[in-house]
Amino acid sequence: MSLLSRRSEIEPFHAMDILAEGIRRRAEGRPVISLAVGQPAAPAPQKALEAARKALETGRLGYTDALGTRSLREAIARDYAERHGVSVDPARIAITTGSSAGFNLAFLALFDPGDAVAIARPGYPAYRNILMALGLRVIEVDAGEEHAFTLTPEGLEEAEKAEGVRLKGVLLASPANPTGTVTGRARLAALARYCEARDIAFISDEIYHGLTFAGEETTALAVTDRAVIINSFSKYYCMTGWRIGWMVLPEDQVRGFERIAQSLYISPPELSQIAAEAALGARDELDTHRDAYAANRALLLDRLPKLGLAIASPMDGAFYAYMDVGRFTNDSMAFARRMLAEIDVAATPGRDFDPIGGHRTMRFSYAGSPADIEEAVERIARWLA
Repeated sequence: MSLLSRRSEIEPFHAMDILAEGIRRRAEGRPVISLAVGQPAAPAPQKALEAARKALETGRLGYTDALGTRSLREAIARDYAERHGVSVDPARIAITTGSSAGFNLAFLALFDPGDAVAIARPGYPAYRNILMALGLRVIEVDAGEEHAFTLTPEGLEEAEKAEGVRLKGVLLASPANPTGTVTGRARLAALARYCEARDIAFISDEIYHGLTFAGEETTALAVTDRAVIINSFSKYYCMTGWRIGWMVLPEDQVRGFERIAQSLYISPPELSQIAAEAALGARDELDTHRDAYAANRALLLDRLPKLGLAIASPMDGAFYAYMDVGRFTNDSMAFARRMLAEIDVAATPGRDFDPIGGHRTMRFSYAGSPADIEEAVERIARWLA
């Protein structure tokens, strides 16, 4: 008899399963190239590494305020003013143990079991899995071409009617994973107004900010002070393994989030906070990595359609190509397993992102080195020939 709760029955995060298999094969000496996860090939910026080395020399690392160090929160506030022209009180900023902790905190602080929360389909699978594990009702809203690959008030209304629910929350990512959609200021403002008018909590996932190649990158803070913003040092800042992110909260919600964070996480790791603060000043170095992603993006946009892999959505931001593989398979899970087994290229099956149409799609990450991306494309071309 199993003692596991029903929460453990959520769908696996298939990208992580593929990553684990790729790591196992690489340990066996196989020349695996992973396009499976959004892991930048570059290390953390030099300024971050230097700050971390200096902190390790003193050895005085410990607990911080549950919401993070004052200096990092102030540095993030200055960054919003410089990058977006938005004034943010540092007291509204909460440092988190990666953006994943931010999602946990948001879902716990804003919703009760049974509440309905809308997310885009296709969309990041951890949203769905965490919400379900917490006993929330997930409303996956079609974010296809007819809705400009994003959430819209019209789409949300249709979903409410179809599901017979009243939404308590809406979660939008821009740039989006896996589609690469960048939701511009006008659409973002319309969605924020819709949520405010109906007392719906609006969560804006902005972890891919800084990685926009087309379209208008806008923080929700530019159009509302009622959104919960989630961001991270993992993607643009190349700090996935440091597990450090942040949130910007409505002023009246800060204490509620803090109470939960105190017991769940005590505090974010101080070493990572020190490195993150330094990383905010490394934009010149980080933009060279973004230029490499742009070159990878151009390569995939040119080569993949010629191989019969159609672009399924915009690639305006983030670092993913969401591809239609229907010419070759109606089972993207099996296709992904074969590709890894036969040519040592790992990519993520669309099932992760879209339980309905994902059997025909796959996501390729182009966050790797240009040499790896080019070699992966060459292997795929030979494999499909």
